[in-house]
Amino acid sequence: MKAIIQERFGPPEVLRLADVDPPEIGAGDVRIRVYAAALNPYDWHMLRGDPLVARLIPGAVGLTRPRYRVAGLDAAGTVEAVGGQVGEFKVGDEVLGFCPGAFAEYARAEADKVVPKPEHLTFEQAAAIPIAATTALRAIREVGQVRAGLKLLVNGAAGGVGSFAVQIAAAAGAEVTAVCSAASAELVRSLGAVHVIDYASEDFTGQRRRYDVILDNIGNHPLRELRRAVVPAGTIVLNAGGSPGHVFGPIAALARAVAVNAFVGQHLRPLPTRQDRAELAAITALIEEGKVTPVVDRTYPMADAAKGLHYVEAGHVHGKVVITIP
Repeated sequence: MKAIIQERFGPPEVLRLADVDPPEIGAGDVRIRVYAAALNPYDWHMLRGDPLVARLIPGAVGLTRPRYRVAGLDAAGTVEAVGGQVGEFKVGDEVLGFCPGAFAEYARAEADKVVPKPEHLTFEQAAAIPIAATTALRAIREVGQVRAGLKLLVNGAAGGVGSFAVQIAAAAGAEVTAVCSAASAELVRSLGAVHVIDYASEDFTGQRRRYDVILDNIGNHPLRELRRAVVPAGTIVLNAGGSPGHVFGPIAALARAVAVNAFVGQHLRPLPTRQDRAELAAITALIEEGKVTPVVDRTYPMADAAKGLHYVEAGHVHGKVVITIP
């Protein structure tokens, strides 16, 4: 089968298209014929082994080379084979989920890491869901505890996580302020943002307005500045941020937030990462109800995965970037 492989740490140019064997599956797995796979910051972290300290963490990005030879994690496609202990899926089912090695014609996934694809979505839209949408759901519902009437600010509102977060919060009845570029203002308003701040002309941390919750997807403001923009008992949800080429990267900022949290009245909450089927199911339920719609910025053919990853790294994506696999 054709696959995009990553055999050493480096920039997107080290990715290459190659012929590899289709993945074997275990009793609790499914093999998916992949038709679309999303590009995420996760992918360049894995490819670059960035931040460097993450290479020392078992099971993170890998020590001397990327943890997975075939790149990618978010996938959508049809079930091509099922393990002997899998009873909820059958060959031909359309699914989406977390599939290590997603940048390939076929990928193996644990059956409890995938869910049925909403019928009205394209495979490209479905592939945009797993990491970004579940991260946004976790930030809004679990960590931020956003509910009707609260004032939420989303820094990086037009990106993958941000575009989902705006919709989830708006559906919950929150008053959403979106921080993004002027070019993204129309998009975030269409997703449910009531107020829009152009980061190029305004600094939300220097205004009088205060928020009950801030979701920071960018990491471009020191913690002390973020705290100025939150009410005394408010919550700041920290979703990493940063760019390639750091020793500690966002890990240092998240560690500082944990340390400071013990001494202030505000709640400084790093956003945990995980692959949760219940969150996938909750997101697809919101999509079926018409409350959330995946936003796809652009698509690339599988052979151009490196170009797509460069675009993601640049940090100006409107929604998600997806590769298509014929």
